Amino acid sequence: FFEERPDIHILAAGSLLEFLLADHDFSMPVGRIEYLHLGPMDFEEFLLGLGQDRLSRFLNVFSLKDRIPESIHNNLMYYVRLFWIIGGMPAAVKRYGSEQNFTAVEREHESILQTYEDDFSKYSQRIHSERLRRVFRRLPSLIGGKLKYVNLDPNEKSRDLADTLHLLELARIYYPVRHSAGNGVPLGAEVKERDFKPLFLDIGLVTTGLGLNLADLHAQEELLMINSGAMAEQFVGQHLLYRQQSYKRPELYYWNREKKNSQAEVDYLISVGGQVVPVEVKAGKTGSLKSLQVFMSEKKLPAAVRFNSMVSSCLETRSAIAGKDSVNFSFISLPLYLACQVERLVQNHLASLPPSS
Repeated sequence: FFEERPDIHILAAGSLLEFLLADHDFSMPVGRIEYLHLGPMDFEEFLLGLGQDRLSRFLNVFSLKDRIPESIHNNLMYYVRLFWIIGGMPAAVKRYGSEQNFTAVEREHESILQTYEDDFSKYSQRIHSERLRRVFRRLPSLIGGKLKYVNLDPNEKSRDLADTLHLLELARIYYPVRHSAGNGVPLGAEVKERDFKPLFLDIGLVTTGLGLNLADLHAQEELLMINSGAMAEQFVGQHLLYRQQSYKRPELYYWNREKKNSQAEVDYLISVGGQVVPVEVKAGKTGSLKSLQVFMSEKKLPAAVRFNSMVSSCLETRSAIAGKDSVNFSFISLPLYLACQVERLVQNHLASLPPSS
């Protein structure tokens, strides 16, 4: 076909595509296939979809040296809350943009979730479709914590649950955030395969999957639902997952230390400009940063990032952990709505630092 009609491009997509590629019995044309890894709409695309072009442009040109006006900050945080409810699935964003109705959005979410479930019978003859459904519906409630199979389904064998999760990963419904030692790049070089946290496809689907009423959530002044910390991790996580070029396979890592009386966890690790950068996520304006201090003391890195609901700031500070040498580093605090811009902002800041001696 390529020899006869090289001017025609063929596009293949869908949750079953990875299964076809994994099990195909035909030869793949080397050099003639381009892979693009596409996720939900990000926050800036969400703004554009709702006609908020000026807010999107503000984020694209923002610098750490800039001050964010209170009115713009409050407006952007309003849309963050809206994104938590609607998510980035194009059909849901389009429905809200045209109808401004949360019941219609919820119906769209349920339709997407049900469509995925209807496809489970096509995934694999080796995996029971009912187990897939149970795991699929359980995952949204486990966001933000290390996954233990007993919490997923206490009545199933770990091996069976691992196989089920692998299929959901192939379908791009769920993503494992794997543990990395964080000693350097690439972060995937020092991974503990058995230690991972789940991320779901989209935060809007998580909200509906948890059975939360979208209209009630929208009426809240603050993001103060019971699992707000996990939802903030989902929001930032799905943006970090797809922060790179679409031809790169999405991957994300975290760090933890499970020593008796000395536990610590950093929500995410990313690499920027050849440097490991730890990322902490807080739903509100406050929260402990002890784990981040521990990590910076051990790894001696130049910069760390925190996402929360406050305006941005960047300050030079020192780690303060008893029994460890203090380390100077840049502490970059970003509001949640700058998740799309974290790589650019951190890279520019690292480039501005004087060479280390």
